[in-house]
Amino acid sequence: MSSLFDELRWRGLVYDHTDTLPDLLATRRIAAYIGFDPTASSLHVGSLLTVMGLARLQRFGHTPIAIVGGGTGMIGDPSGKSQERTLLSSSEVDFNLAGIREQLGRFLDFNVERNAAHIVNNADWLGTIDLLSFLRDAGKHFTVNYMLQKESVNRRLESEEGISFTEFSYLVLQAYDFLQLFDRYDCLLQMGGSDQWGNITAGIDLIRKLRAKKAHGLVWPLMKTASGVKFGKTEAGTIWLDGARTSPFRFYQFWLNTDDGDVVPYLKFFTFLEQPTIAELEAAVARSPESREAQRVLAREVTTLVHGMPQLTRAERASALLFGEDIVSLPVGDVLEVFDDVPSTEIRADELDVPGMAIVDLVARVRLAPSKSEARRLVQSGGVYVNNRRTSDPQARITREQAIGGQVLVLRKGQKQTHVVKLLG
Repeated sequence: MSSLFDELRWRGLVYDHTDTLPDLLATRRIAAYIGFDPTASSLHVGSLLTVMGLARLQRFGHTPIAIVGGGTGMIGDPSGKSQERTLLSSSEVDFNLAGIREQLGRFLDFNVERNAAHIVNNADWLGTIDLLSFLRDAGKHFTVNYMLQKESVNRRLESEEGISFTEFSYLVLQAYDFLQLFDRYDCLLQMGGSDQWGNITAGIDLIRKLRAKKAHGLVWPLMKTASGVKFGKTEAGTIWLDGARTSPFRFYQFWLNTDDGDVVPYLKFFTFLEQPTIAELEAAVARSPESREAQRVLAREVTTLVHGMPQLTRAERASALLFGEDIVSLPVGDVLEVFDDVPSTEIRADELDVPGMAIVDLVARVRLAPSKSEARRLVQSGGVYVNNRRTSDPQARITREQAIGGQVLVLRKGQKQTHVVKLLG
């Protein structure tokens, strides 16, 4: 690719941009920044596109700057939000900042000589400026009419809750961030999701008014799945980049379960694989979707990026175990480790003494089905597995002897919903 802009465009990551940005990226090495809101101590998969944006910047020779918003995080960005955020204390923000800094370090090089990455905290300047100076130096350059035209503000004004003056001021605060980075690092570009366009252009306008220089913006589309659901939303909740909050195994499974309609865009968005490789995988999806080759490559690439090769190896082993029929021969400890974050139920071991518990009763008891009648239909349709072996006889009974090591049963509904039964006593 001749430039970063060309790279982002073929990956489908250009939704809007300032008019002369393609020429700038093709002819100069520049500094560019993206902001991260410290609302939690870990980033999540919804943040991963933003992280990859910074990583791609650096790979094309530009200088990436990550703002971790210790200042703006005390306020909250109204963009894409239907109601006021819960304000964080300074100690909560500091704790979250530390976790985010550590995660960004997995993607960015802070030691390379020519274009080392920077992580900055906007509390360094927002926390020291007094209100009167801020209103005089920045606030006077924004009319209320201008701010009301911004989509993030307009949408909130139309809601029942409205918008507080606190969040209304966010746009000016972020514009001031861009000005500070322009002055301190000669930063010429801000990037982000399309919901940030209003905030980005506000910063561009402030730099033009105060420094008589041209700054730039680029945004990518907000992500949704092929079914129209916001990316990263799952029945099990948020998928975090922190392995302590979302295990590498569950993280790997999230990507492995990607829909055929989403897998090629995700390969473009979340990996560094080149065009020819992704084209081959796209052809494989069309030719033999049942092989799920593209999903395996996606899961492998992203898990390695986020958690490293050793955790990928463990996740792949666990994935093979999840669907392999030799699960009963494995040590109990290995099975429990693989299914550590899977829902579980404890029952007394003597309840499975001969003649055992009816499979229908067991399925209903652990709520893999809402009732015994539904459990019976599920078993009869072949949708229930005990220790990875299909059980289609509704008269079948489960005994203690079938438990792995006499302690654990792994029940599965279909291909994705797993439940662990732990025997006590």
